[in-house]
Amino acid sequence: MIRVLSVASECAPLVKTGGLADVAGALPAALRPEGVDMRTLLPGYPAVMSALRDGAEIGRFDDLFGSPARLLAGQAAGLDLLVIDAPHLFGRAGNPYLGPDGRDWPDNPERFAALSWVGAHVGVHGAGGWQPQVLHGHDWQAGFVTEYLRQMGGGPATVLTVHNIAFTGATAAWRMHSLRLDPGRFTVDGYEYWGGISALKAGLMGADALTTVSPTYAEELMTPEFGMGLDGVMRHRRESLTGILNGIDTDAWNPAADPAVRPYRDLDGKAANTAALRAEMGLPDADGPLCVIVSRMTHQKGLDLVLEALPALLDHGGRLALLGSGDPTLEYAFRTLGEQNPHVAVRIGYDEGLSHRLIAGGDAILVPSRFEPCGLTQMYGLRYGTIPVVGLTGGLADTVINASPAALAQGVATGLQFSPVTADALRGALVRLCLLYRDRETWSRLVANAMAQPVGWDQSARAYAALYARLTAEP
Repeated sequence: MIRVLSVASECAPLVKTGGLADVAGALPAALRPEGVDMRTLLPGYPAVMSALRDGAEIGRFDDLFGSPARLLAGQAAGLDLLVIDAPHLFGRAGNPYLGPDGRDWPDNPERFAALSWVGAHVGVHGAGGWQPQVLHGHDWQAGFVTEYLRQMGGGPATVLTVHNIAFTGATAAWRMHSLRLDPGRFTVDGYEYWGGISALKAGLMGADALTTVSPTYAEELMTPEFGMGLDGVMRHRRESLTGILNGIDTDAWNPAADPAVRPYRDLDGKAANTAALRAEMGLPDADGPLCVIVSRMTHQKGLDLVLEALPALLDHGGRLALLGSGDPTLEYAFRTLGEQNPHVAVRIGYDEGLSHRLIAGGDAILVPSRFEPCGLTQMYGLRYGTIPVVGLTGGLADTVINASPAALAQGVATGLQFSPVTADALRGALVRLCLLYRDRETWSRLVANAMAQPVGWDQSARAYAALYARLTAEP
């Protein structure tokens, strides 16, 4: 077994704000059949501490960025965990990154430097007799692992996965001392980033291998449009970069056994969920597709484009049901639209059960993201036979086979892609969707293809295991 320590700031189902948590939560079980023993290092947020079963103290830190702390080992949600019990850093309710005012905690740089510091410590010294051969960090929160390993005299092989390069962990250069960083590494080859400090830049420059969450996103990161000021770094490290597509939990997302929906295996069974969703959301019957959105409401996710393009869907007999929250301006615009138009239903917030019912009951799911490292929503749609309509970017490009004339003729299409990611292009995709929906034979084939598409972790787990094996192979 290859021993791997996953260093993550969140992990489903214990604490989650996005796709990083899904990956951190899914990888250990997915990798076990591939001969990988993965343990996960997490901050001791209240939700993590309360879920930890029989946590045993296996280490102490006299001063972990401000106060003493303990390292605990235990299990929760079927995961083997190492947990940093540091109330001065992590004993805060709610979102792991944001305070009650909705702003970043001012000491976030130190909080997640502590996560990296403990990860490096475990890499060098082990934990409770267990010694990792690979440290696998996720995003900027684990970016300083490689810097601290240098200070501690080296350690195991390192991997850094970029889930979203838009979050760089940037802070001011004056924090160098409080972050315990070597001033000599404040260079273009170290953690210096546009005159300041970037934890993500540190990891990108220092890790033995880099991965990101889809092959197309790996290519996009090397361009100014998507690289967020780090495209030069990504081009510099291109030989070490691999795009490994995320998967989804096919047990939790299984239309044939989902307790939140009326279980089904085909289009006929799906129809009962569509009728139930219409009733729940107060939508009328119509001769066009029922489109759904389950999303954070942000500029990245392209929901402003939906507002512009939606009349094309409604004019062709379509309807829209949305579940999401985020930008107050977008929330207000969609809430107002829902109040004024009987063919639009809007729920602001998040409800896990309703998200399943929306995806089971929708005919199509809209994912018009301007950029999307991988995306899971479109894969949930595929799994449930809910046709994805997606922008041609990142993982959306890698997971959906566009219903082009050639793909339709070959009988392999699974959804619709549009490019460029503009309101005009989305408008055209929605019209195409409505025309396909009316061709019942073609639509049935699309749904069957979507539900047959492999969206689990099998292939991705093999790719990660192969990467770990290369990194730990004897020279």
